[in-house]
Formats: sequence, C-alpha cells, structure tokens
Amino acid sequence: MIRVLLIAALIFLIARAFWRVVDGIMEGVSGARTGGSRAQGRAVKLARDPVCGTHVPINASVALTVGGTTHYFCSEACRDLFRKAS
Repeated sequence: MIRVLLIAALIFLIARAFWRVVDGIMEGVSGARTGGSRAQGRAVKLARDPVCGTHVPINASVALTVGGTTHYFCSEACRDLFRKAS
C-alpha cells in the first residue's frame, strides 16, 4: 500500500514539473503570463547616477537639471559632488 502511495506522489510531482515547464515555454513564446499565481509587477524606470553608477528609480531619486538636461542621483551627497565637479 505504501509503495502505491509513493508511486502516485512521484507521478504527481513529475506531472506538475512537466506542466510548469510547458507553462514557462508558453510564457516565453507568447510573452504573456499564463500562470495566475504570479503577480504582475509594474515596470519601474531606472536612471543611472552619474557619480557612483547606482541605478535608482526616477520617482525616488534626487534630481538636478543642468543646461536643460536632468540628472538623477541616489542621494544628496552624490548630487552635491556632481554640482561641485560641474
């Protein structure tokens, strides 16, 4: 009896892994998420800090506009260093 339960559990796990692989292939081909359990995240636009090279979200960065160009910084310290170098 225990052997039958173990074989059934093994078959279930193999079938589940197979369908997850098929789901991943379909997602990759179509570009759409097929699994309902994964949350759809929103894309966040990142900018590279010109001083330290850190990528920061634009909406959470410290901005400085110089000569019509807006630069985004991870902190006020990086912004101040950039300002001194300009």
